[in-house]
Amino acid sequence: MIDAFLKYITTEVQLSAPTVEAYRSDLRQWEKFATSDRRFPLCPETTTLSDLRLWVASLARASRTPRTIRRKIQSLRAFFRYLMKYHGLKANPAMDLQVPKVPHDLPVYVRTEEMSAMLDTEIDNTDYESVRNRLIIDMLYDTGLRCSELIGLTDGNVDTAKGELKVHGKRNKDRIVPFGPELCDMITCYRRLRDELLDTRPADEFFRRPDGRPLYRKQVYNIVHSAMELAGVHAARKSPHVLRHTFATDMLNGGAQLTSVQQLLGHRSLNATQVYTHISYRDLKQNYQQAHPRAQKKGG
Repeated sequence: MIDAFLKYITTEVQLSAPTVEAYRSDLRQWEKFATSDRRFPLCPETTTLSDLRLWVASLARASRTPRTIRRKIQSLRAFFRYLMKYHGLKANPAMDLQVPKVPHDLPVYVRTEEMSAMLDTEIDNTDYESVRNRLIIDMLYDTGLRCSELIGLTDGNVDTAKGELKVHGKRNKDRIVPFGPELCDMITCYRRLRDELLDTRPADEFFRRPDGRPLYRKQVYNIVHSAMELAGVHAARKSPHVLRHTFATDMLNGGAQLTSVQQLLGHRSLNATQVYTHISYRDLKQNYQQAHPRAQKKGG
């Protein structure tokens, strides 16, 4: 049943590979726990709420974070919903599991002066990997792409004549993201160096290694992390998604409408975009407290 569910979310729902892998990991872990003291295979049809609570309790004893436990419960719920829809299961035993509360931390972003320092760092414009890596930083910040979306770009998706990216996002949704002349110049420079090194067709991956193979997520993470370290960025996390947060924060601080930022980011819900307004307000409040004479507590 688990294999059938994984095939379903891969081929019909068309979830991303990392999401499918997360479901696979969660459900296989539950399967291992559920069959550890049995000589028979897993039988989801006879699984009860009490059975599932035992697994959740074991996760808590293993000091798993509330966020991790929450995700695993959501994986169970999705699996049993699938069984109800396609295999005649009468009820979803995971629906009554208590989901732990997860603290809603504000997204981490890079301060404007630190972002400028990172983008102004000198590079060798004749070196393929140096230009590619800088373009990755520029594109993540200038467009707000997710790491998976950046890796998924083909050469045909990048249109310098129109200044547009065609992005294949979550839930198989495509969107158009514009970009400016500076990024266009960087793309042109990168393409020239890449095409001197590699044969490229429109369907080929836009970002590639010197041997022609596509980039992978960890490699992009390392490129971004190294650039932030080199520029002395003080963000709590140094990852591609932090540049996406920075894009959204700077757009809103610059006066962009919330719905426009939502569309650029590819958020299904406006609530997901709304969190960046809290970041803007936090900075506004901090500036007020530092600058206004009546914002400070009176001394003794």
